Amino acid sequence: MHGVEITELVEKFQLKNMTPDIDTDKIVLTHPEVNRPALQLAGFFDHFDNERVQIIGNVELAYISAMEHDVKLKRYEQLVSSKIPCLLFSRGTTPDEDVIMVCNYYGVPCLVSEKTTSDLMSEVIRWLKVKLAPMISIHGVLVDVFGEGVLIMGESGIGKSEAALELIKRGHRLVTDDVVEIRKVSDDTLVGSAPDITKHLIELRGVGIIDVKALFGVESVKDSQQIDMVIKLEEWDKDREYDRLGLEDQYTEFLGNRVVCHSIPIRPGRNLAIITETAAVNYRQKKMGYNAAQELYRRVQASFAKTD
Repeated sequence: MHGVEITELVEKFQLKNMTPDIDTDKIVLTHPEVNRPALQLAGFFDHFDNERVQIIGNVELAYISAMEHDVKLKRYEQLVSSKIPCLLFSRGTTPDEDVIMVCNYYGVPCLVSEKTTSDLMSEVIRWLKVKLAPMISIHGVLVDVFGEGVLIMGESGIGKSEAALELIKRGHRLVTDDVVEIRKVSDDTLVGSAPDITKHLIELRGVGIIDVKALFGVESVKDSQQIDMVIKLEEWDKDREYDRLGLEDQYTEFLGNRVVCHSIPIRPGRNLAIITETAAVNYRQKKMGYNAAQELYRRVQASFAKTD
């Protein structure tokens, strides 16, 4: 599993580092969960997951503040020496000199956040789940169309980037062109983003590299987007039977998650941008409970019933 440096955590949540001499670039988080070490401060270390961010809230602080100095020092030393990645205090609490001394001795960053404990925990967990999620890179274009994440796939040169450019000119937003990094943030959710090196750029054959953000403004790009549907562009094959009703959804799979997939045959005269827009709106309509193909089927059945 890839990791997240403590430095990134500090910068993301604007944490105050009480141990600035410790190199936070060399300490890496590999676990997306956090832990409030109440039991550990009581001396119970069975089943302790020391890979997690350790968060000290008001309850833990009140408990340990009531201890005698020697006991408190021992508890801090037991906790910090167990190779935890960092110790994070919430609510802007200033850690006492004892814990800072112990953290410096064992090379464990001691950090402070102004956020409440509950908010801090939920935000850190959500952020780490995205950063540490299983990831693959695929060839394609990801665009936000009417709020739906549309992943356009197909052979090189088939027109993915041109379709994306037309969608951008129609008011939609580019997430990434050419390479899509897909992260599985839950069993139901895939999030796509761009590699830093190609962010906001589109390659158009015959023209070159285009900076979408510079040309069309900040409203034309987006850093990440949930992937809701896939459109596969294919060369038109007159001998192939294509789905003309859409009664049953087709799916493709990434990292074990299924995503609705439409195969669109390409031939001169077809407007890919309008087709993509329509597919996105139709998908949203289905999520809201209306399926045009099923409505047509219902009407046909009703017509047959009248005839009988």
